Amino acid sequence: MARLALALDPGTEDRLLADAVEHGHVVVARLVSWRDVLENLDVLGPEVVLVGAGRDTLGAELLTACDDRGIRLIALAAGDAERAHAAQLGLHEVVDRSASWREIEPLVRGGVPVPTRIGDTSPREPRTASTIAVWGPAGAPGRTTIAVNLAAEIAAAGHSVALVDADPYGGTVAPSLGLLDEAPGLASACRLAAGGALDRAELERIAQRYSAPRASFDVFTGLVGPSRWPELAADRVSAALEAIRGWVEYVVIDTGFSLERDEELTSDQFAPRRNAATFASLTVADRVVAVGLADPVGLSRLLRGHGDLIDFVEPERIDVMVNRVRTRALGIDAHAQVRQTLRRFGGITDSVMLPHDGRAADAAILTARTLRDAAPRSPLRTAVRDYALERLLPVPEPVRRRGFAFAPMRRAATG
Repeated sequence: MARLALALDPGTEDRLLADAVEHGHVVVARLVSWRDVLENLDVLGPEVVLVGAGRDTLGAELLTACDDRGIRLIALAAGDAERAHAAQLGLHEVVDRSASWREIEPLVRGGVPVPTRIGDTSPREPRTASTIAVWGPAGAPGRTTIAVNLAAEIAAAGHSVALVDADPYGGTVAPSLGLLDEAPGLASACRLAAGGALDRAELERIAQRYSAPRASFDVFTGLVGPSRWPELAADRVSAALEAIRGWVEYVVIDTGFSLERDEELTSDQFAPRRNAATFASLTVADRVVAVGLADPVGLSRLLRGHGDLIDFVEPERIDVMVNRVRTRALGIDAHAQVRQTLRRFGGITDSVMLPHDGRAADAAILTARTLRDAAPRSPLRTAVRDYALERLLPVPEPVRRRGFAFAPMRRAATG
């Protein structure tokens, strides 16, 4: 399912509208010109924009705005002149105006590898997503909050993201984002993966979409109750994560808290393991974010858990993040005290500090939205965004500006 914005002639719009809705898409706007679309992109938050390829409905500004927001732009051309106009702008996702929705659907779903700009004709190889697992000890240090908002910030940077709730003790991602949780998405993916049936179509069917302007991402919801943990067997979780990693660019996993190797407590070596999903998630992750609370109890739990974590995760893959740093719990210069404690008792010399921002966190919970949507200027959101941009995302390439470059003016020499 995709959120569509249309700027087509009335005849074409009437012909395609019913088929688009029948295929499960949501039409968020029916506009007249590309300027109307441009003005409402941030408000409507479409994932795909369908426009006519004529000059009244397709402009360079719209193309640039869609590129910046990661929105797929598809143009419908009435003839060679309109095709030439689209090609001049650099758009290749162009179909004939008389095309049926069946021909347009693969472009809407992104199933056909079409070069997005002139000069980009290299074949696209199968990708493997970069995976971030968010772990933290018992005591609600903010694992879900961090996982949800990391996914939002990575998506806002223009990447496709899947957020996976792999907590075997009960998922909280779905209620945090206002999503339905009757059918756990990850458990469904695990069942399909066990039968070798987890393909792209099934991933799209199982995943729920968190929609927001410029920061939408897919969510695989977690278990409704802790009693269903046997559904998350290690081999099934690993197979499901492998399929998801081939579907998007980034995977963010909200893991369980326990690192207890419970296989040592039973003689049945083939029985399901309660913490198997957590270990499978940590094993596959390229980066593990270890979250703890900035108070004496929270730091003690973090240090002990970090010692268990490095037994099977290389220290260079771990980023330590301390949440809710505040003077009231630690005294004057709380940041320095946290760093000194981590360095002295855990040998941790590098850590990320998140400020205590109860108002922003409460606003996000109350509205079931991300910090980016509920409190975009909050210090907590800013700290999470900075961490995502500086440590998780690749360094962006310099932007190539279109148009002509003028040589700098030289001042005339004066005697």
